[in-house]
Amino acid sequence: MDFLSFTEANKEKKYDEVILCKFGEVVLKGANRQNFESGLLKEMRRRASPHGTFKIYVKQSTIYIEPQDDECDIDGMYATAKKVFGIVGVNRAAVCEKNMESISEMARIYLPEKLRGKRTFKVDAKRSDKKFPLKSPDISREIGGVILSTVRGIKVDVHNPDVTVTVEVRDDHAYIRAGQEPGAGGLPLRSAGRGLLLLSGGIDSPVAGCMMAKRGMEIEALHFESFPYTSERAREKVMKLAEEMCEYCAKIHVHVISLTHVQEEIRDRCSEDYFTLILRVFMMRLAERCARDYKCGALITGESLGQVASQTLSAIGVTDSVVNIPVFRPCIGLDKTEIIDTARHYGTFETSILPFEDCCTVFTPRHPKTQPKIDDVMAEIAKLDFDALFEEAYASMYTETKMVYENYR
Repeated sequence: MDFLSFTEANKEKKYDEVILCKFGEVVLKGANRQNFESGLLKEMRRRASPHGTFKIYVKQSTIYIEPQDDECDIDGMYATAKKVFGIVGVNRAAVCEKNMESISEMARIYLPEKLRGKRTFKVDAKRSDKKFPLKSPDISREIGGVILSTVRGIKVDVHNPDVTVTVEVRDDHAYIRAGQEPGAGGLPLRSAGRGLLLLSGGIDSPVAGCMMAKRGMEIEALHFESFPYTSERAREKVMKLAEEMCEYCAKIHVHVISLTHVQEEIRDRCSEDYFTLILRVFMMRLAERCARDYKCGALITGESLGQVASQTLSAIGVTDSVVNIPVFRPCIGLDKTEIIDTARHYGTFETSILPFEDCCTVFTPRHPKTQPKIDDVMAEIAKLDFDALFEEAYASMYTETKMVYENYR
């Protein structure tokens, strides 16, 4: 069934709607642009699968999402499209024949509901088909007149309108839309390699993972548990966070390593002031091993400079010095309010604040070192059988996979 014949097959509707997704910085990628567009198109097709059969294609820096039958869930697809990285604007638009009579009639049918409650508007016409007989200002004037005669109480304001009505005259059809909702922005998933997120049960690390996914990075996750000092509910909380991240990150393998014996040995053999720093060294070394095994090019943490004792400049320098892989800290310059706002945006905040402990709260020192020196930390680590503890911990690893929907590929 071609798209325009969908009207005949769906008589109860007075118009056909499509979803138009506008590219962001992908358009700036020069010779590599096609690779980014291709990746974005593949991701959008993967995400469309649960919502029905859609024709999805790229044309003129826009992804077109066209329902192919009356079983398509266009509302669900619209909500999904807004969570796909690489898209900066998402619109629902009515499609019609490419002539002023059809465009005007569609404006009368489609726009009153979209403009309900709005006081002011303007019309922005875009004529990419230069053979169309009317120029953009003429199209704007005509459709503006249609709106004024159809929608009661609304006025024109070309400087600060409540809503902008856009008429796009493209190669095959014309499209009419009212307003535009923001997309997720950033770059398409899988366009910037793969990173391993150190995922705790807190607010910061899910935010860090989503921020790096926004830059095109595919996310794997590593969580450290200390059962029985940490509970099954704490592990479930982390898995729920991973599921929530998948709304944007699509699919995450969550690797889990037990640090119970490591922490007990640190408690029994090392100076209390260094507990957290020694544990961080183990975490970073184990994360580096996991990253290499799962082909991740960088580690990702939720650290924010100065937020806690282990996140001072000196402490970060110690943990960085023990790995030979880049460590990305996208939250490093954000304050707590900014991180919380971002967590709310990605839908992870309410789960993050559930009161279940993580391994970093086990055997917390009363007076942690805030200005440590690497030599002193290494001297404390020398009290342990580091290699044996490391191998024992890594051997405990198991993996769970979370996806945006079942059978996502």
